Amino acid sequence: MTEQTSMAEVEIASLRIHIPQSWSNAADSIAYDSITSPAPIALICGPKNTGKTTFSRHLLNTFLLRFKKVAYLDTDVGQPEFTPPGCLSLTVIDEVTPDLTIPCLKTPERCYFFGDVSSKRDLTMYLNFIYALCDYYKEHCLLNKNESPGKAEMPLIVNTPGWVKGVGYDILVDMLKYIAPTHVVKINISAVSKNLPAGAFWLDEDDEDSGALVNLFEIKSAHQDSYNRSVLVQKEASLIRDLRLTAYFRQCFPSEMSISTIKELALALASLPPYQVPIPSIKIKHLHCEVPGTEVLYSLNATIVGLAVDPGETECLPVCLGLGIVRGIDTFKKLLYVITPVPQSTLARVDLLLQGFIQIPTSLLQVQDCVSPYMSANVLPMN
Repeated sequence: MTEQTSMAEVEIASLRIHIPQSWSNAADSIAYDSITSPAPIALICGPKNTGKTTFSRHLLNTFLLRFKKVAYLDTDVGQPEFTPPGCLSLTVIDEVTPDLTIPCLKTPERCYFFGDVSSKRDLTMYLNFIYALCDYYKEHCLLNKNESPGKAEMPLIVNTPGWVKGVGYDILVDMLKYIAPTHVVKINISAVSKNLPAGAFWLDEDDEDSGALVNLFEIKSAHQDSYNRSVLVQKEASLIRDLRLTAYFRQCFPSEMSISTIKELALALASLPPYQVPIPSIKIKHLHCEVPGTEVLYSLNATIVGLAVDPGETECLPVCLGLGIVRGIDTFKKLLYVITPVPQSTLARVDLLLQGFIQIPTSLLQVQDCVSPYMSANVLPMN
């Protein structure tokens, strides 16, 4: 990627989206044939790069023809739909997405910062976040008591990662049992060995009666070659993650501001006045490693952190309000300097910084003729 690359041009080139009739039939059945009340809960699963996200977007649009709002639970920390990488979120959508090929960032209803792009880092934490988001949906989104039934019901779409073998399979089974969807969509490919087992694979013998309450759809991947074989579309996962992070921090500036290249964004971020955060006013938590107390501030410098609300002594999980870049640290004044698109009114609630392994995109660091403040040797002493 060159420094003059247009931010519009760096979007991943994708195949022209064609929604097969089988996909449309499945989406219509879930949205219109369901007599479930409350609204349907649809979980989408299958191997990597089979079109789970595209089908989820199509189902989202179909739902919005019937319901005023739709909840979307994103469980893919590597390539989430509406948030930057490293997050698990529940987002409420009220507008149709006209272009199924273009993802867009939205402010979630509830978000947790996992701090890595793979759930393998901490499977227990990963599942706890998903369970908490599911509980939040059932408590706050499933039915608004202030409105009449039918109009207030909010269906849920659960998009899952493509890790469906080994431990990934066990995690998916745990998710299915906890969420208890009314509809499950399995997307299969021609490589049968990579597909999930046939039928309601997540149910035990004791749960067979529950299987009658689940509507199961098995459809083929939309990407097919001339021999009608499904084709896995290999995505540049790391590049997509960098693009999402770049788009996220682009929100630090007004949309009408002229920033059309990666270099322009890097320069703009380098000159943006950061927020000053008094170190004594916040707590710092490292999610997936232990850091000696004397090294905590060193480890924070030039990193992306989750801006969260400390749950205190309760058993609640820390809610993430957004991400920030720790641009610098002044230990004499006891200040952190943070860049973030999170509004100042929301930042007032932040009292916890969560550090994981989400890194600043290299495209914002390696810009010719631009001295990045995150890579400068002229740093403040820590003692």
